[in-house]
Amino acid sequence: MPDDRRAVADPGCATRRGARIGAPEGVTAEPTIRRATPGDAATVSRIAARAFTESFGHLYPDEDLQAFLATNFTVERQAQILAHPDYAIWLLELEGEVVGHAAAGPCGLPHPQVADGDGEVKRLYVLKQAQNGGAGSRLFRTMLDWLERNGPRTLWIGVWSENLAAQRFYARHGFGKVGEYEFPVGRARDLEFILRRVPE
Repeated sequence: MPDDRRAVADPGCATRRGARIGAPEGVTAEPTIRRATPGDAATVSRIAARAFTESFGHLYPDEDLQAFLATNFTVERQAQILAHPDYAIWLLELEGEVVGHAAAGPCGLPHPQVADGDGEVKRLYVLKQAQNGGAGSRLFRTMLDWLERNGPRTLWIGVWSENLAAQRFYARHGFGKVGEYEFPVGRARDLEFILRRVPE
């Protein structure tokens, strides 16, 4: 099963891997969240590539960025994820336009204490036009509720090492750093922190 192992975007602060969500200036509509279906594969592919590029594209040579997008965000890959019962993707929509998405599933992070049955918050991205309204926290809570739909379990998150605001946000939700790994974007290698929350 494809596994992005992508660092989660900050749902509360607009830093490199971070976004705040809300209606654009002059728009009063409330963003809505819905579970994506296999029929949404092309939509997920587009919003995933667009959001990643908007947030981080300037950090990488174009060749590396395009290689990453071509590997991770194809329609076929998203369709496979959406068809798998252990994975879920949500779309954030504002007045008929998809402005963000989130993904969760079994943990695929490279840590020796990851166990069968552990869950992972994999992706949380929002376009700049839809930032600053708190829907990022709603997306995050939606993922946690789904991951723990059968009861509490150990949850994991990968986050960019320099996204301090995101790390503080996750700490408030009980996640703590337990490891590090390198996240490849083409030939580039980013240092990511591995965070974990264990059931009380």
